[in-house]
Amino acid sequence: MSSPETFFWWRLGFISLPELEESFFWKMDSLGINRVAVQYALENPDERTFFVWLPSFEWPKLSRDNLINSLRPLAKRHGLFISSVTWEKVLDEDWSKSWKQHWKPDAVGQNLLILPAWLDVPEVHTDRLILRLDPGSAFGTGSHPTTRLCLQALENDPPQNLRVADLGCGSGILSLAALGLGAKEVFAVDIDSLAIRASLENQRLNQGFKGHFCALMGSVDALKEEIKGHPVDLILCNILAPVIEELAPSFDELLSSNGRALLSGLLLEQSPRLTKLFQSLGWIVSDCLIQDQWGLLEIRKPEAIN
Repeated sequence: MSSPETFFWWRLGFISLPELEESFFWKMDSLGINRVAVQYALENPDERTFFVWLPSFEWPKLSRDNLINSLRPLAKRHGLFISSVTWEKVLDEDWSKSWKQHWKPDAVGQNLLILPAWLDVPEVHTDRLILRLDPGSAFGTGSHPTTRLCLQALENDPPQNLRVADLGCGSGILSLAALGLGAKEVFAVDIDSLAIRASLENQRLNQGFKGHFCALMGSVDALKEEIKGHPVDLILCNILAPVIEELAPSFDELLSSNGRALLSGLLLEQSPRLTKLFQSLGWIVSDCLIQDQWGLLEIRKPEAIN
């Protein structure tokens, strides 16, 4: 292992597209790589650069080349390719600062603002609901289209005085938005202990929000145990489509008769399959929102429509 004096990080950067990001995040997670960020300009969100930080002593050149090669098939599935690949040395004390430099205040919808915890509120956005966020190095910053779809859906129909479950909460951004928009109680659930830690920290950054907040390690079983037979009114589920499919049979027990669920994390091409699945389980797919190549489904029980 390298000595502390010679240790540094490799920062991988390459041009990305919105429809590839979920696949890239998934691939990095499967490899145990959690220092990831996406840089883009608010005025041109389709021009994005995907960044990854790798400890130098664990990633010699051959391993770095293999990493790039493992990503190429993900792009090829969409008829795309990875271009403008760069590797930059970053000193240990500077790496955490460097990824933060790429994250700016992000206005979402009509009234929301995702604000990096280390920045002040821009004067132009003082009238928005401020969601202060520090995702650490393991989670996204709320810029992904699927997250934005969920935030916009929450804003369009605020969960005022509702009980909300956020399955796969990550940094807790959707949980915080629900609290800020008036939820009475929010259960943030994730199988990753780092997600629970990040959600609790971000909840502390937003202590002005009223409502009870609970972060749970686990999945639907942990949520069932916590709610003790009292279903929630809204389920937020921004995770990969195959995981949503696995969880689908559990939703009936989790959701109240007049409740609804917002399901994102899916490509448009996956939407028909999920729609058919939930219809076969007796759900009504009441709405579908689209951004770029991504979609969000809103489902309700039949009695909630009548």
